[in-house]
Formats: sequence, structure tokens, C-alpha cells
Amino acid sequence: MLHHLLHLLPAETAHRVAIRAAALLPAGRPVPEPLLRTRLAGLDLPVPVGLAAGFDKSAEAFDSFGRMGFGFVEIGSVTPRPQAGNPRPRLFRLSEDRAVINRMGFNNDGLEAVARRLERRSPKGPVIGANIGANKDTADPVVDYRLGVRRLHDLVDYLVLNVSSPNTPGLRLLQKQEALTRLVAEVRATRDQVASGGRARPFFVKVAPDLTPADEAAIADVLLTEGADGLIVANTTLARPDSLRSARRGEAGGLSGAPLFQPATALLQRFRARLPDLPIIAVGGIDSVERAWAKFRAGADAIQLYSGMVYEGPALARRIRQGLRQRLEAEGLAHLSELRDRSRQAGPSSDPLTRGPAEAHPGGRLPEHFPEP
Repeated sequence: MLHHLLHLLPAETAHRVAIRAAALLPAGRPVPEPLLRTRLAGLDLPVPVGLAAGFDKSAEAFDSFGRMGFGFVEIGSVTPRPQAGNPRPRLFRLSEDRAVINRMGFNNDGLEAVARRLERRSPKGPVIGANIGANKDTADPVVDYRLGVRRLHDLVDYLVLNVSSPNTPGLRLLQKQEALTRLVAEVRATRDQVASGGRARPFFVKVAPDLTPADEAAIADVLLTEGADGLIVANTTLARPDSLRSARRGEAGGLSGAPLFQPATALLQRFRARLPDLPIIAVGGIDSVERAWAKFRAGADAIQLYSGMVYEGPALARRIRQGLRQRLEAEGLAHLSELRDRSRQAGPSSDPLTRGPAEAHPGGRLPEHFPEP
């Protein structure tokens, strides 16, 4: 299988090959699945299984991923100016742990190149989102986010503010209450100006899994008071669980894949308890039907995949779609939303998926001197 062959190549080389191969496929979208079809922040998702940001950073193959069973695709992160990112090597497989560490550093072709590609998107393609960020050397990150909104708003179906990558120094400070309040308010105002007389695209905020309880409360308050349309939980983590076995576990950067599943899912449930009505997209450690089911059970409206495909291949989205349908039929549920709605009604749980921040990384810790590249 292709993904097995790609494992013979260095991780970043394999990723480039995968993007080029995907770009050869015709545009398409999955046939809507009645049990799974989801309305999310005004978006009509034929299936609530998406491709996370970071895979198609510069919008080179976005239309093709619908052919692989993805109901929506998130390109980026995109910065106003092209950016080379951090020195190579910067992407590492931790095969023993079914994980990935990256310190890519927002490498992308920049707003103009990405916008030109999006201008050619096919009407037959999937729902498209744009994940936007700030250049590493920008004087005011908020200006960069506003530029991204202005340039890409009319070319995509939704927008995401990435304030949680660990690979751009200082970026995660935008999750603090005062900074996030300004960012969300100014982005909302910019979005509304651009959309004047037309359909305003929804915008989401993507957060890190390494939040304190105070951070979580502040973020929830800002999203409600400043009018963000949704939340994505969660980006990669700087934590390193003691259970990691790979020789690459000490590499700097953000950890994703299987070790992220538990802390990201626990964070998802805590945000769902705080924000019962806000649309939430879950990402982090989803590599099976069981883990996808757990995300919806914890309160997700939709999910995104990335690192799971490194180990399970591009057919993962289709397997999850089929598996979710079979689970719903077996449990006598009429729609996936019934599973999600249970989490809104159940409140806090003793389920091991929902343990608090102190237990989020079993045996793990946020290193005191772990460098952010």
C-alpha cells in the first residue's frame, strides 16, 4: 500500500509525495450520508470527517481530498508573506508510539499564491476552510490575521484563527484573554466588513491542548462575548508523556497522533461543558472508528484527521464513515447528532477520557526547558 511505501522515505519527503499524488485525483466530494450529514455553523457537511490543517498547507490538492471520503478540507496555515519555516529536518515519525513531532514553523507559499489556487477551486470539490496565521517576524500578529481574512474570505467556506501552533515563538500568547479578545473582535469586524451585503463566512479559533484551567475559562468567555462561530480542539502538544518509546521523542516541536488522543478528548469535553451550544470540531489522535466515536461522544460536532493517516493510510476517512454508520445502526440511533447531544446533557464524567489537566498526560509533563523553535 502507498502509505507503507511512503514510510521508506524521510517524513517530509513522503508528505510532499503524498500531496503531489493527491493533486492528480479529480475534484470530488463524498455522497452525503443521511445518518452523518451535519449542519455546522452554517456549513453543510456531507460527512463530518475533515482533513486537518497542516496537510495541504499551500492549497495544492484541496479539491481532490473529497475523493478520499473527506467531507471538508482545511488548508493552511497560511501567512501573509511566503515563509520557509524552520530548518530541516523538522518532521519526525515516532512509529513505536503512532505519533508525529513537527516543528515546521508555518512554512507556506503565502496569501497570494494560495488565493490564486483557491480562485480555481472546483464547484465539485469538498467544503473548504482556510487556517490563517501570522508571519514569524510580524510586528502585530492581529494585522496578519486581518489580512488573511480579507484575502481569503470570499474564496473559502470557513476560516480558522490558528493561535496555538507551538512552532512560532509567542503565537500561543494570543490565547491569553486580553490578546484573544482583541484578535477575535478585530477579526469579526473585518469579516463583517468584507461580507457586507453577502454571506459572512464562519470563523473558528483553534486552541492548544496545553491550557491551564484559567486559560480554558478565559477562552470560553472570549468566544461567547466576542462572537466567534466555533472552536477547534486541539492543536499539537509540547508535553512528552513518559510512555513515549521512540528515540525521536526528545525532538523539539508539537507532538500529535495517538498520545494526543486522551488529553485532547478530555479538553474537548471540558469545553463542551462550558460551551454547550458552540460548534466544536475535534482533532487529535483519531486513528480508528472507536476513537472517532469517542470524540463525538465527548461532544464534537465534527472531527478532523491528520497524523492517523500516516499510520492508517488515506482510506481512514472512508473506514471511519462506514464504521460510524454501522455503530449508529447497531445502537438504534437515528443520527450522529443524538450521540453528540448526550454529551451536552450528561455533564462531567468519570470516564478516563475526561480526566482533568493534571492527569491529561499520564506520567507526562510540560518540560521546563523544552524549546519552542
